[in-house]
Amino acid sequence: MRVCVFQHIPVEHPGVFREFLAADGHEWRAVELDAGEPIPDLAGFDMLWVMGGPMDTWQEDDYPWLVDEKRAIRRAVLELDMPFLGVCLGAQLLADALGGAVAPMAAPEVGVMEVGLTAAGRDDPLFDGFAPTLRCLQWHSYEVADPPAGARVLCESPLCGAQAFAVGDTAYGIQYHVEQTSRTVPEWGEVPAYREALERTLGPGALRALGDEVAARLPAFNADAERLYRNFLGLCATVPKSTS
Repeated sequence: MRVCVFQHIPVEHPGVFREFLAADGHEWRAVELDAGEPIPDLAGFDMLWVMGGPMDTWQEDDYPWLVDEKRAIRRAVLELDMPFLGVCLGAQLLADALGGAVAPMAAPEVGVMEVGLTAAGRDDPLFDGFAPTLRCLQWHSYEVADPPAGARVLCESPLCGAQAFAVGDTAYGIQYHVEQTSRTVPEWGEVPAYREALERTLGPGALRALGDEVAARLPAFNADAERLYRNFLGLCATVPKSTS
């Protein structure tokens, strides 16, 4: 399979998913939108992944390429029936592009926290084999406040009602992070917007503590990531690709 990956900052890449893709012999291409890289013809790819970033969905004046990105997401999901996986900002862009709403949260979620599967999530193939409650890395202060029409909310938390949602059979948005590696927290801590959000939420000096906690839980995080990856590829393989 060929995977197109939209990136919005170099340190927000597919993370541990890169190892799974390489082991399975799949190709992936990063499109660094923040660096001005043009969006390729998506018809040449089998799926689209959209990663996180420090910008927000509504900042089109500051980041004009967001307009083209949302247009590409709409085409991928609605016209090409292309399997889609969006993480953090990628989930919010999926919601925005398809008519949902993204808004500031009452309180940010930053740190290792819990999310729970909804009834729809427990029945969805993406979360086959997952426990009803799982721990994950969070790092966001905006949320999908109103999912697109017809979306199924699959995960939730006390602070965020749409931690994961699906549109149709193969388009998924996940607000929490699943892709982290041993380098994720240190690298993200170098991004001023991320570090400021972390310290506002958890206090000065919280970066080291969060890094230690993620490192201790990394084997479990990576096992969940691989399960989700294999579930996603499995359900995508059953859907014929449109060429429209």
